[in-house]
Amino acid sequence: MKAERVSYEVMTPSAARGVLEAILWKPAIRWHIHEIAVLAPVKWTSFRRNEVNSRATVGRFDYAADEDRAQRNTVALRDVDYVITASFTLVPGKAGPEDNARKFEDMFERRLERGQFFHAPYLGCREFAARVEPAEDGLLPHEAGSGRRPLGLMFYDFVFDEPGAPVRPEFFQAFLEDGVLRVPPRAQVLGGGAS
Repeated sequence: MKAERVSYEVMTPSAARGVLEAILWKPAIRWHIHEIAVLAPVKWTSFRRNEVNSRATVGRFDYAADEDRAQRNTVALRDVDYVITASFTLVPGKAGPEDNARKFEDMFERRLERGQFFHAPYLGCREFAARVEPAEDGLLPHEAGSGRRPLGLMFYDFVFDEPGAPVRPEFFQAFLEDGVLRVPPRAQVLGGGAS
C-alpha cells in the first residue's frame, strides 16, 4: 500500500504530536502523547486525485509534470473529533537556563486559547486542516463502555538514531479501550533506545 493511502481508525501518536507542535514547537521541548479519546464515530471517505510521482529537484528545469502523473486513491477518516492528553519534557542540551516547564505550559495554553499556531495544524496530510481548541470538561468517548478493541499495528513515530543514519519508523500494537487509545511511553516502544 505504498502508493495508496489508507488511514488508521484513530489518529496516530505521531499525528497527535504534530498537532501539538503546530501550536507550540520549540527545540527545548519534546511532546509525549498519553491518550487519544475518540469522541465521534469512525466515518470513512474515499477519493482519487492526480499526483506527481517525482519530487522537484533544485536545478532541474526540463521536468514535465504531465508525463509523471499518477492517479492515487485515498481512504481517509472524516468528521473526526479527538481529545489529546499529552505532556512535554525539556530536552537536555536544547533547553536554556531560562527555560522551565511553567513557561512553556503558559505559552501553549495562551496560544491554544487564542487560536494561534506555529504552522497550520493538520491531520496526516497538509490538505486535512484541523481545528484545534481546548477540550470541554465532561466529554465522553463515542465508544465509552465498549471494552477493548484491537486496532492492529499502528505507526508510533520516526526514530532518528544518529545524524546521517537512516530514519526508522517504529510501530506498536494499538487497542481502543472504551473509546480511548492509550499510547505506551516512548521508551517502551523503542525498547529504551533512541530519544
